[in-house]
Order: sequence, then C-alpha cells, then structure tokens
Amino acid sequence: MPEFPITDTHVHLAGKDALQYAWLEDNGALSGTYELANYDIACGDIDVGSIVFMECGGEPYANEVEWVMTLAEQDPRVKGILARIPIEEGEPIVPTLEAWAVNPLVKGVRRLIESEDVEFCLQQAFIDGVNLLPQFGLSFDICINHRHLANVLKFVAQCPDVQFILDHIGKPGIRDGLFEPWKSEIRQLAEFPNVTCKVSGVVTEAHHNSWTRDDVRPYVEHVIECFGFDRVTYGSDWFVQTLASTYPRWVETLDWIVADCSDDEQRKLYDTNAKRIYRVDD
Repeated sequence: MPEFPITDTHVHLAGKDALQYAWLEDNGALSGTYELANYDIACGDIDVGSIVFMECGGEPYANEVEWVMTLAEQDPRVKGILARIPIEEGEPIVPTLEAWAVNPLVKGVRRLIESEDVEFCLQQAFIDGVNLLPQFGLSFDICINHRHLANVLKFVAQCPDVQFILDHIGKPGIRDGLFEPWKSEIRQLAEFPNVTCKVSGVVTEAHHNSWTRDDVRPYVEHVIECFGFDRVTYGSDWFVQTLASTYPRWVETLDWIVADCSDDEQRKLYDTNAKRIYRVDD
C-alpha cells in the first residue's frame, strides 16, 4: 500500500437531496448513498490526501459544481472539480466556461462519449467546443469505450492545444480478453504529448465477480509502458468501482502491479502527476 497520502483523481459523489441523477434511478446495483462520509468508510486504511471530484451526471449540471463547492468548504481534501457540460453546444455554454475559468476549484470538464456513436467525437461542433477550453484554462477528460479509440485519435489530432486525460485507460475489453486493436491504438494515442492516462475504472471492465489481478495486469502495464510514469495518474472511480471491487482491493492490485517500480515512480502515479496535470495545490 502507498506509504504516503495519495491523490484520487476520479471520485464520484452524489447529492441525491440536492440534484437529480437519471442514471441512478432504479439502478439497484448503485442504489446506495454516495457522499464524502461513505467515501471515507470505503477507503478503509488508504490515506487519501487530495480528492478530485468527477462529474456524476447530476442535474442541473451547473448546480452540481455549486454543490461540490459546498463540500470543499467542509473538507479541504476536495481540491478539484471536473465538471460536466454539453461542450458541443458552442457559444451558449461560453458564459458557464467563463465563470468556471475564475473558479479555482474547476480544473477541467468532461462530456461522456462512451454511450455515443463512434462518430460523435468527430462532429465539428464537438471539436470546436473542446478547442474553446484552453482559453479558459480547462482540461478535457476523455471517457470512452475501446470501440471509440480509432476516432479519438483523429479527434485529438485536431485539438493540439487541449490538455487531455484519458479516463479508465480507454475501457479495454478485459472481460473478453481483448487486446487488439486497443493495444495498438493506445500506443498511438500516447504519441500525442498533450494526452495523459488515468489508471482508473479498470476492474469494472473485467468480470465483476470473478476478476483476478492477473486479468488486469497486462492492460495496466501496457498504458504505463506507453505513456511512461510522467503521464499516468491514479483514480479510484468510486463509487462505480463498487460494482467490481472494494476501494482497498483496487489499490492493493495496482500496488502489486507496480511493486517493482521505484518510490519516485509510484509517487508520480499516486500523487505528484495528478497535482501537476490538474493543477492541485498541497
């Protein structure tokens, strides 16, 4: 286990009393309460020093940011927000981006792609919207399924000034033992210097009830090999992670995978890279 406080770059929290979550309605597997107190219990003995909140589909999306800001006032570990926004809408969202640009907690945005057609990320309106982000000092988290990777390569090539973070290592087909074309496409994606990779959401792509650390190891090792230890970050993907693992089990698995790496490399993975990429202060 890490012997230092880690930065968790992918924490979902749900304020069900304050916001609406359509995707959690009638979702028996994720019907619990997911607030900071529950997160702390889930972490067990893992020392989380900094938390980056990842949008959780709360509606209205601007209110989700306001809600997390109240959490940050109560808990100084909440040091960043990755907000949801329909980036493809263009000019109508500019006032929101302007407001977030002067909000020190908002570090970047995410617009889910994984449930969209594979051509979605090549729409000009989407590309133009993403290209607005650098002027507001905001990054973009790419959340896809592995089937989107080929077109994501084309999309990223059209946004050279945007800081990208690939969520969940691109969601490879672990449960089916699929490596290609994910493996080759990840290597190509890593050639873009403005793309980093988040080692998160891995076990939920494996068999939820029967995965082993050997199942996920080659996928994690591949992204670390391709991106290098300067461009990978740790994320729990809590609470979605609970579908397949406890919080400690995921950390123990990742720790086992990188056990032979240096202390400096492990600190980059678990902490210092996240603080640099998401501009999180100690």
